[in-house]
Amino acid sequence: MEPTVPSESDLATVADLARSIRTELARVLSGLDRAVDAVLATVLAEGHVLLEDVPGVGKTTLARALGRACDVSVGRIQFTPDLLPSDVTGVSVLRGTDRAFEFRPGPVFANIVIADEINRASPKTQAALLESMQEHAVTVDGQTRPLPRPFLVVATQNPVDMEGTYPLPEAQRDRFMTRITVGYPSGDDEMEMLRTHDRVDPLDSVAVVADAGALAHAIEVVRSVYTSEPARRYVVDLVRATRESPELRLGASPRASLQLLALAKARAAMSGRDHVLPDDVKALAPAALAHRVILTAQARSAARTAEAVVTDLTASVPVPTAGRPVPAPR
Repeated sequence: MEPTVPSESDLATVADLARSIRTELARVLSGLDRAVDAVLATVLAEGHVLLEDVPGVGKTTLARALGRACDVSVGRIQFTPDLLPSDVTGVSVLRGTDRAFEFRPGPVFANIVIADEINRASPKTQAALLESMQEHAVTVDGQTRPLPRPFLVVATQNPVDMEGTYPLPEAQRDRFMTRITVGYPSGDDEMEMLRTHDRVDPLDSVAVVADAGALAHAIEVVRSVYTSEPARRYVVDLVRATRESPELRLGASPRASLQLLALAKARAAMSGRDHVLPDDVKALAPAALAHRVILTAQARSAARTAEAVVTDLTASVPVPTAGRPVPAPR
């Protein structure tokens, strides 16, 4: 079957949508272009985002701004140690009128679910999101209910060495397409924040620039972005390199290969291109792979980080140089 590629008008629509959302997020958090672009790529690839950093750098604000910029249903869950799984998924209650059970959906039944400080809840409650993140459905009392599409979880968490945190298990980390570190703003950006954020809530200035239909269309366009055989081989080589690295005890899973390719397609579409370049893969590899690997004891003792190891692997794995085959006619 001949490969197909998106039309120029579809690509322009995706690029304009990404640019509009990026502009609205910049009204709230300036100087975070790298993190914002990674979040947008994850959204357009219909993946889940894990924002991890120390308290106070804008993780929750970024998640809320994304929800404000998109005219979709947004559910927010404040994860606490006493949160129950039913508080996430919903619960069946007995009606007093006819003595029948009625299902009351939880906040997970939304297009965008903001899971705030997800690693402050118990592992049992964290696991309540597993099915929804993988299968876009929730099973309660033996009945499976589909979730709205598009569906994505934007979770925030503090570093695992902070007090009162429960580390996410490997199986749940692997379901997040990306883990993104927000980082501290530059001095100029922090000065701008002091000038503009002390009198008004910056979230009030965020305008709606997308709806569920626009996001769903953009996601379909991203899926049709062309990927050459060398580009796919580069994805496989990068992921296999994590499994063979002497600094890693556990490498990335096959799911990581699929999701890294989806992210590369999203980045290409955001740039108005109908095909994936190796640079697309390389740019998003740390965000897509670092949270899926486990360092060896020797690497930890040498103060190495997973992000640094993955970044070094992207520099060492040869980049394919073969040209892109001519795609199918539009």
